[in-house]
Amino acid sequence: MTTLNQHLSTLTIKGKNYQYYALSSLPADMKRLPLTAKILLENLLRHSDKPYVQTEDIQILAEWDTSSSTDTEIAFVPSRVILQDFTGVPAVVDLAAMRDAMLDLGGDPNKINPLKPVDLVIDHSIMVDEFAREDSFERNTKIEVERNKERYQFLKWGQSAFDNFKVVPPGKGIVHQVNLEYLARVTFIDEQYDTPLLYPDTVVGTDSHTTMINGLGVLGWGVGGIEAEAAMLGQPVTMLIPEVVGMELKGKLPAGTTATDLVLAVTQQLRAFGVVGKCVEFFGDGIKHLTVADRATLANMSPEYGATCGLFAIDEQTIKYLALTGRSEKQIELIEAYSKAQGMWGSEAQEHAEYHATLAMDLATVVPAIAGPKRPQDRINLNQAATSFSDWITEQKELAIAPDKEKGRFDSEGGAENIGSKTSVSYRHNNQDLDLHEGSVVIAAITSCTNTSNPSVLIAAALLAQKANELGLTVKPWVKTSFAPGSQVVTEYLNEAGLSKELDILGFNLVGYGCTTCIGNSGPLPEVISNAIKENDLIVTSVLSGNRNFEGRIHSDVKANYLASPPLVVAYALAGNMKIDITKEPLGISNTGTPVYLKDLWPSQNEIQEIVTRVVNKSMFSEKYGSVYDGGEIWENLDPVDADIYNWPNSTYVKKPTFFADMPAQPEPIKAIKNARCLLKLSDSVTTDHISPAGSIGKETPAADYLRDNQVSLKDFNSYGSRRGNHEVMMRGTFANVRLKNQLAPGTEGGFTRMQPSGKDMTVFEAAQQYIAKDIPTIVIAGKEYGTGSSRDWAAKGPLLLGVKAVIAETYERIHRSNLIGMGILPLQFKQGEGAITYSLEGTEQFSIQAVEAGQKQVTVEVEKPNGEIVSFQTDIRIDTPNEFEYFRHGGILQYVIRTLL
Repeated sequence: MTTLNQHLSTLTIKGKNYQYYALSSLPADMKRLPLTAKILLENLLRHSDKPYVQTEDIQILAEWDTSSSTDTEIAFVPSRVILQDFTGVPAVVDLAAMRDAMLDLGGDPNKINPLKPVDLVIDHSIMVDEFAREDSFERNTKIEVERNKERYQFLKWGQSAFDNFKVVPPGKGIVHQVNLEYLARVTFIDEQYDTPLLYPDTVVGTDSHTTMINGLGVLGWGVGGIEAEAAMLGQPVTMLIPEVVGMELKGKLPAGTTATDLVLAVTQQLRAFGVVGKCVEFFGDGIKHLTVADRATLANMSPEYGATCGLFAIDEQTIKYLALTGRSEKQIELIEAYSKAQGMWGSEAQEHAEYHATLAMDLATVVPAIAGPKRPQDRINLNQAATSFSDWITEQKELAIAPDKEKGRFDSEGGAENIGSKTSVSYRHNNQDLDLHEGSVVIAAITSCTNTSNPSVLIAAALLAQKANELGLTVKPWVKTSFAPGSQVVTEYLNEAGLSKELDILGFNLVGYGCTTCIGNSGPLPEVISNAIKENDLIVTSVLSGNRNFEGRIHSDVKANYLASPPLVVAYALAGNMKIDITKEPLGISNTGTPVYLKDLWPSQNEIQEIVTRVVNKSMFSEKYGSVYDGGEIWENLDPVDADIYNWPNSTYVKKPTFFADMPAQPEPIKAIKNARCLLKLSDSVTTDHISPAGSIGKETPAADYLRDNQVSLKDFNSYGSRRGNHEVMMRGTFANVRLKNQLAPGTEGGFTRMQPSGKDMTVFEAAQQYIAKDIPTIVIAGKEYGTGSSRDWAAKGPLLLGVKAVIAETYERIHRSNLIGMGILPLQFKQGEGAITYSLEGTEQFSIQAVEAGQKQVTVEVEKPNGEIVSFQTDIRIDTPNEFEYFRHGGILQYVIRTLL
């Protein structure tokens, strides 16, 4: 039996001693371990005195067997947590409610505090309401704060009430770029010891693109709100020992290509290979030619290629970037020394690493490309884009004629969509008679964290705009243009280069610093254009420099969406239609009457690099991030709040949840589930998007009824995302996705079910309320891969509030299974090869489940059918660790924390 101290080593930097848990102290060959495994192993070693870390976990990870995947689950304790406002509000709501619960139980409410550093960046609520105006930014920011005043006042309270919790006000940047440029420490220093302790900076965040920080050598990824709250309160995030795929990058990007072209090629290759649930590490000689901005572009899109993370090693490029962004000389020296001491530095860290699989890409083979019209992995060579789009339109029209085909598409009423019945529409706008054509680009957005972290592609976009202006080209009048960089530093260096005005002339005025078009905050199209599209079923397009282009995500009027580099966004805004082959056809006619082609506008690599080197400097980062927590007049004028306990106002945005109502000081014995009814019977691949409320709030939904009852007008409904702090709205939107098919209510689509035993059709929410009123528990029956997709806390919170006590599925997505336990819902799994069909379950039966005990692996489900027949079958209990059982026994992870602190 070893002790923690046996693994401590001393590192002396400029005469000062530091200590760290040395991987070299373990009896294993550390050179075999990928960088990801080394960081996870150090994390286990540092927490090996905690009950959630087992000695065999360390041993199994250190031995690093790549011959097969492992089912060993380990605990990961991140160094810090990062939130954005959509997902952060419900986390802070829960903390506020936990303080109330502590007070009710006679405890000290101030014990409810984040135990890890937590930063919340308000960046997901800005919308492109105003565009192509000099004052677009100011007007959009004012609208944003007015629209979200109640949420922001609540977050401002949290900033003052909680320790270790900081809020970056709106208008400061996208969470991932603020993380990259300012928040990330790369190496942590814990000063609470006589000799300070060093360890890797690791992070989890409530946004799937938290992985962007992997480009800086920091291991981190996105998690759901429940895991984030647990991490904030000192609880570990449980995970399987991951498979790690190595991707070797060779060579150098050719002239005329961008980091965007590279990431689209990587996304296509990794999606085709299959890295879902795996970690990816980039290595090879090509790495040295990629700046941290390039690496961050690649790491950002980990969710798009399906990986948990996309990690780069810390090296000279990292050090150069840290110096540029204003990190202290002392911190930089410490990062380099620690990384080298732990075998985590540069190419040496991965030289002998053994991966579960290895792929390769020659950067010299990358060509200009876009991706679309619906998925990031559907890469198209730029010279084939116009043909590809025309082919896609033909396919959509064929499917509309024959909707019974496998790939057919349907509207919410179940009928075939009427797609593209016209190819051209005349309309009048701004005193002009204009024609809107099939394929018209109606949105052109330089947006999102993916590319706006990268000076080279933004300078390229501005230079292309400059040359277009010199030649007298203009953006087509039907294009909604916007520029939403992820950092205030972007506008600083564009101003310094004299290039901001070039983008402004073309209508790419600053609209805000935040997540806009990529998340669907593209704002309304001009009414006349929107009406022309809808009334004539016209297929139009968007082009954006984002990371996601899923169907219906960017704008409800736009059926085809394409990801592209910022300079190509400008080029398509000039061309105005996706049917134009911009590699061969002119983008417009110059002021001298000659055709202008893309090659005439495209800047050289030397031209771009000269400007980047000249204008991007350390002082810009130091100045802007020196005031990153200052909110300005609008933020400061929000009503001041100074109280440890939140005084819940009458708000439809933030409401005290009922998770802790009447909670006893000690957990009650686990009870059997008797005579439960099935609320929903679902098929395979039901995602968290199907379960969790998202998007706009339909006017004929239970959530809309609630808002109207609370005197909220239709124009102020906002979105489910903005109202995630109000459980009344969210529970009404649970299982309400318009594409959800509940087999218990055949012939319906959306949030409907059939009440038992009456057989009456009604909404899921209405049925749940009736069952709760009658004290009848409910369950959900599902097929394979239940809960796939992004980890969403409300996919577990919502079912709990609807009275769901257990889920019986054929298989689970791991994180959703964990989230169910975190909310006190019992996850059961049919035996392999079995399912609802095995026992002829229709959802009309009554279900009884025995009470489960610690360590129990199976439980009997007894089913009484309507005809009185009794059927019973064994299910596996998917509570996989002792820690998880403790959470379940307490009714959830937050209840467990409250009682522990009591």
